[in-house]
Amino acid sequence: MDQTQQQQIYDITRPHQKLLTLYTLRSLLTTVLFPIIFLRLYFKYQTLKYRFDGEGIAMSWGLLWRKEINLTYARIQDIHVSRGLLERWLGLATVQIQTASGSGSAEMSIVGLTEYDALRDFLYSKMRGARFGDQDPVSTGDGRGITSATAPSGADEAVALLTDIRDEIRALRRRQEDAGR
Repeated sequence: MDQTQQQQIYDITRPHQKLLTLYTLRSLLTTVLFPIIFLRLYFKYQTLKYRFDGEGIAMSWGLLWRKEINLTYARIQDIHVSRGLLERWLGLATVQIQTASGSGSAEMSIVGLTEYDALRDFLYSKMRGARFGDQDPVSTGDGRGITSATAPSGADEAVALLTDIRDEIRALRRRQEDAGR
């Protein structure tokens, strides 16, 4: 990703104005609850802010109860782009970012973007750069693809421990199979 595209992502601080149109349409679908739902979504739209920098992503919103989420690129596990019918009609999308937190839902959902493809590509490049130190993974010959040269510090011990556990399980399985014969 070149410097110009990266700067365009860093410049994203607010959702696109079309998000307010989307929120209005969604509120209208609730008929009687329209005023309550619309006010809630309107205040979310007005207070929603994004910050992209060299370390990670920050997202905040809320008028009375402020909520803020900060994610480093190294924590990102998966990125999804979702576009509902109304979002496609308005040219918007939601970029959902998942971490290894264990929850079934996305840790962060960046809503109201028109440059969602560029953001997805940017996040993938940052996510990979954080994992591999901007190096390509070196093949170990066993299909794992990551060696201690590209693994973060402290991971060597974890890899050694997991290898020992794997070997012990294989040995137990062999003993069980031999005993069953």
